[in-house]
Amino acid sequence: MRQKAEYEDRILVMGIGNYLMGDEGVGVHLAQCLSALNLPPNVDVLDGGTSGFHLLEYFEEYPQVILVDATLDNNPPGTIRLIKPKFADDFPQAMSTHDIGLKDMIGALHLLDRAPEIHLLVVSIASLQQQGTGLTEEIEAIMPLLFEKVTEMIGGITERTLEWATP
Repeated sequence: MRQKAEYEDRILVMGIGNYLMGDEGVGVHLAQCLSALNLPPNVDVLDGGTSGFHLLEYFEEYPQVILVDATLDNNPPGTIRLIKPKFADDFPQAMSTHDIGLKDMIGALHLLDRAPEIHLLVVSIASLQQQGTGLTEEIEAIMPLLFEKVTEMIGGITERTLEWATP
């Protein structure tokens, strides 16, 4: 991660997932692409992996957090949805393998009135059984769109155009 921004309007973009489980690592793949860019000084990127409660300090330090994660739901693989979760029940029903700690942590932060504004971009995947670091064709095909959605969310901060980068 780049050095922590010193701005009140700080934004953290956090990719969540297991890089070794194919599509389940879509958030991590996106974080790697974003990390290669020259982002505005108030925007940081973090590969959150499968950490759960270990990410607590990041949620407390940033007023805005954009999370990107895979989900198992009834949508076609590659479907991208924006969710603004406040409590564990606000998350998709079948989040990926690391969701329990993350859901509980966000719920606890809200109960303590210490939660940032969270924007959760979920990408529908077909299976958690896939092994390897590559993405399926369906998920690889939507990566530029996912990148565009994230950069649009942070784009109001700067007039620069952020371009798609391959890790």
